[in-house]
Amino acid sequence: MIIFNVANPLTLLLLLAILILLVFLSHELKKSYIVAIPLFASLILLVVHAAQLFTLEEAYMSLAPTLSNCVVVDFAFVAISFFTYLWVDDIEAKTKGKKDIDPSISWLWKNI
Repeated sequence: MIIFNVANPLTLLLLLAILILLVFLSHELKKSYIVAIPLFASLILLVVHAAQLFTLEEAYMSLAPTLSNCVVVDFAFVAISFFTYLWVDDIEAKTKGKKDIDPSISWLWKNI
């Protein structure tokens, strides 16, 4: 069974560095779709790891803790990517002069 182990510290640092660079790039270019790339990648990894965890055969039960850690890390990356997407989307909307449809989260961006 092939597992992309994102709970490995080296892989985790590499993915975090890539995410930070993409957030910085999207902030500088003021394009929110750049941050959507790691968001969708994290969602795909989450679905794959969850499917592997729930369809795990008896022969591979020793991989259950690793897959559980991967699911937790995937949730963290989805949360971080989602909030950075919202943040950059707010910046993009302000620079283009677009009005927010739902300004209920604008209090958060004022505090950042």
